[in-house]
Amino acid sequence: MKELKPISLNEVHTFPFKSPQDLISYASDKKKILIAVNAEKILHATEETKKVINHNIGYADGIGAVMALKRKGEHDVVKIPGCELWLEIIKNFSNTKSFYLVGSKPEIIEKTVTKLKLEYPNIQILGYRDGYIKTIEESNLLIKDIKNKKPDVVFVAMGSPKQELLMEEMLKEHPAIYQGLGGSFDVYTGHVKRAPKWWVKNNLEWAYRLVKQPTRIKRQIHLLIFIWLLFINRI
Repeated sequence: MKELKPISLNEVHTFPFKSPQDLISYASDKKKILIAVNAEKILHATEETKKVINHNIGYADGIGAVMALKRKGEHDVVKIPGCELWLEIIKNFSNTKSFYLVGSKPEIIEKTVTKLKLEYPNIQILGYRDGYIKTIEESNLLIKDIKNKKPDVVFVAMGSPKQELLMEEMLKEHPAIYQGLGGSFDVYTGHVKRAPKWWVKNNLEWAYRLVKQPTRIKRQIHLLIFIWLLFINRI
């Protein structure tokens, strides 16, 4: 695949991938962090998080990022949900690469690993642990374990920006493909229900979440602000 160039969206560099497979093909031989980019990240990224994203591979995880890229002339770009991407990576590499998983509650990560081993009998999971890392000592021990075991792919499900900053530290010690997953382990194990397919297909997953969780209104206002700024060419 030819070398792609990221597009700057409010100084957040985002690659205009045309499909999940394009992203996987592009990232497969690179030791980088795959970072989901959405309207909230574009609007509110700090200098620290911008630096992490721009040194790695940001992709359009939200419809806001897709809209912005299309306004920049990237008409073939598609939304790539992170909660689907990590499973596509496993499907592609379950027989050839090794994995390490971090995140969620202890019972959720245990169920995630168990389910993965059932669905992908040949998968090589070199290590895993929950996402409740409370001290620098725990973080250092985790990074040391990853450095020693040398997985090819590391998934970290802890929410932004915590997961991105932790992966940046991991990457310094052990080159690998990293991906931040937020609450994807909870979705995978059925503890959190994703929006029905119609809502997802029509780019209304954010609206479904708002209906189910009205308290998210403060976060969804960011999308409306983002669309306005996009309309007046401020993104």
